[in-house]
Amino acid sequence: MTYKQIKWLILTIPTLTIGVWEYVRHEFLLPYISMELGNWLAPVFVLIVSLLFLTQLFTMIEHNQEELNRAKALHAVLEEREKIARELHDGIAQSLFFLNAQLTNLEKNKSSDGGALQKLKESVHRTNDYVRQAIASLRHAADAGSIPWLQSVDSLIAELRHETRMNFETTWSIPEAALSSKEKVELLAIIREALLNIHKHADAEHVRLETMTAGSGWTCRIVDDGKGFNPEEVSDGRRYGLKMMQDRARMMSWRFDISRTGGETIVEVRKGES
Repeated sequence: MTYKQIKWLILTIPTLTIGVWEYVRHEFLLPYISMELGNWLAPVFVLIVSLLFLTQLFTMIEHNQEELNRAKALHAVLEEREKIARELHDGIAQSLFFLNAQLTNLEKNKSSDGGALQKLKESVHRTNDYVRQAIASLRHAADAGSIPWLQSVDSLIAELRHETRMNFETTWSIPEAALSSKEKVELLAIIREALLNIHKHADAEHVRLETMTAGSGWTCRIVDDGKGFNPEEVSDGRRYGLKMMQDRARMMSWRFDISRTGGETIVEVRKGES
């Protein structure tokens, strides 16, 4: 039943009820029911009919409104995911394409260090594949049971669970509205890089992805119980993945820290005073 039909039923049912009651009373019940009693019974019948029919119609309107709100929310999510996908495509994916082209030319002109060039080219290809997969994932329909823009992280965690013996625990409390499209792209990239670093280097068994909020600020932590890191590699920039995370955080005016406490490595990204 359409909204227009429901609206007209709500408007006409009380009027029809009074009309039918008055007709029946004057045609058939007038010898048995006094005028005063009939006047008292009229609102009673309207109330009974309203309870029987109008409440059902109101429930249908509420259900239709909920469906409409869900559709609007899903549309907004898809628009947001499309924005993020466009930023990935226009920025990272195109940069990787040109970098790959430059590497190909370098490989043709200089064959003395072919092994290093081949490794670098393979790394670019893998990163390019990841970006394209992220774009495709963002353009798919959202899963209503999860945070839409974090689905690529969920997919990575599921893949790491399948390939390794790591256990993951995720606690997310940052409202989606608290992050702009650009912030989502950058924070997502930092989280993915941290998880991939844990997979490649940490030999960890347990990983926690946790967030906290305070006022307009927030904190995101990726914690693992792996073998740790060499502080010198972090300070002098020898670890490109760590440097990339630092640069992304600095570009967004976020605070980035990596520390080793109680047998755990903690990568922390913080915005504001959280």
